Amino acid sequence: MSNIKRSTFLLISILILAILSVFFVYPGFSSPFDFLSKRLPWQLGLDLIGGAQLIYEVDMSQVSAADRDSVMAGLRDTIEKRINLFGVSEPQVVSAKEGDSHRLMIELAGYKDIAKAIKEIGETPLLDFRQVTEIEIEGKNQAVYSPTQLTGRYIKGAQIDFDPTTNNPRINIQFNDEGAKIFEELTAQNINKPLGIFLDNNLIEEPVVREKISGGNAQISGQFTPEEAKKLVARFNAGALPAPINLVSQQLVGASLGEESLNKAVYSGLIGTLVIMAFMLVYYRTFGLFASFALLIYIALTLAVFKGVSMTMTLSGIAGFILSIGMAVDANILIFERTKEEIKKGVSKISAIEEGFRRAWPSIRDSNASTIITAVILYFFTSSFVKGFALSLLIGVLVSMFSAITITRTLLLVFLKNKSNNK
Repeated sequence: MSNIKRSTFLLISILILAILSVFFVYPGFSSPFDFLSKRLPWQLGLDLIGGAQLIYEVDMSQVSAADRDSVMAGLRDTIEKRINLFGVSEPQVVSAKEGDSHRLMIELAGYKDIAKAIKEIGETPLLDFRQVTEIEIEGKNQAVYSPTQLTGRYIKGAQIDFDPTTNNPRINIQFNDEGAKIFEELTAQNINKPLGIFLDNNLIEEPVVREKISGGNAQISGQFTPEEAKKLVARFNAGALPAPINLVSQQLVGASLGEESLNKAVYSGLIGTLVIMAFMLVYYRTFGLFASFALLIYIALTLAVFKGVSMTMTLSGIAGFILSIGMAVDANILIFERTKEEIKKGVSKISAIEEGFRRAWPSIRDSNASTIITAVILYFFTSSFVKGFALSLLIGVLVSMFSAITITRTLLLVFLKNKSNNK
C-alpha cells in the first residue's frame, strides 16, 4: 500500500472515531451509543451540580505518628462505605494535612439532605464485650461490668439470620484475626460465666459462655426488629472509625449555582476555542484550516476519554482541559513555523511538511514531557480540586500529542500530496 493510501485510510479511521466520539460525548444525539451513555453518564462534581460539602477534623491524639497515614486511609475507606449505604454515587473523600491538623473533605455531588449526611457519616454503633462480676451491695447481688479489649473495631463482617424457633432476627459477626484471638482468650477466661454485650453503652444480651470459642465467630440475639438488625449489619460491615472525627465545616451548594458555573465554563471554553481557531486561520491560512479541523477532532476525542474513564468533571478539570486545547495548538505552531522556514528555502511543500514535523518533534516532546511530569506530581501530591485539574491536563496533553503528530500531519499529507504546484 502506497503512502498516500495509508494516509487516506488513517484519516478515514480518525474521522470515523471522531464522529463516534461526538455521539458518545453528547447523549442528546440519537445513536447506537444511547445505551452506553446511560451506563456511563457524565460524572459532574459538586461545583457543577450542587450538593453537600463536609469537612471533618480527625482526632489523632491517641494515634502514634507512625500509624497516622494508615488511620487516614482507613477513615477514607470507612466513610466511603458509609456514604454508599445511603445511595450517593461517586463520593469524593479527600484527606489533607495542615501542620498538625488532619482533615477529611467530603463532597456529595447532587445530595441535598446535609443533616442526614452528617448523621450517617458520624454515627458509629459502639459494640463492646464486658466481663461480668457479681458483687454484694446491701445484701443484694449486683452485676458489675468491666470493659475488655474486644470492641466493634475488630469486626470483619456481619450477616443477619433468624432464629428457627422464635423467628427473631439475629446478627452473626466475624472478627478479624486480631479480634478472633482476643475473643478466644476472653471466652476461655469466662467459661460458665456471663459475658455482657453492649451496643451504644446499652446492655443488649448477657449470654453464659459454655466453652472457649475459636474461629472468631459470635452471635448476637438481642431484642431487635428486622429493620434494626439490618441497619446494624450494614453499619458493622461499613466498619468502625479508626479515629474520632469532628465536623468543623458544612456547606450546601445549590443546584442553580452549580448549573450557572457549568454554563459559564462551557461558554468560556467555546469562546476560547473559536478565538484560537480564528487566530490560526488568519495567521496560517491553509495550514490554519487544517489545524482548526484537527483541533475539533482533538476536542471530541479528549471528551470521549474523559467520559469513558468516568472522570468526575469539576470547574478545575474543565480549566485543565481548556488549557490543554491551547497547548494542542502550540504543537501545530511549532510545526508550521519549521515548515515555513523550509518553504522559504525553496523546498517543496510535502518535503517541507515532513521536515517541519521532524525538526519540531524534539521541542514538542520535551515541552509536553515537562507538562506531563508536572501533572503527575500535582495529581499524586495534592488533593481536591487540584487533582481534577492535573488529571484533565494530563489526559489532554497526551491526546494533544497524538493530535499534532498524527491528525494534523495526516490531513496535510492527504490534501497536499497530489498538488502539482508544491511551492
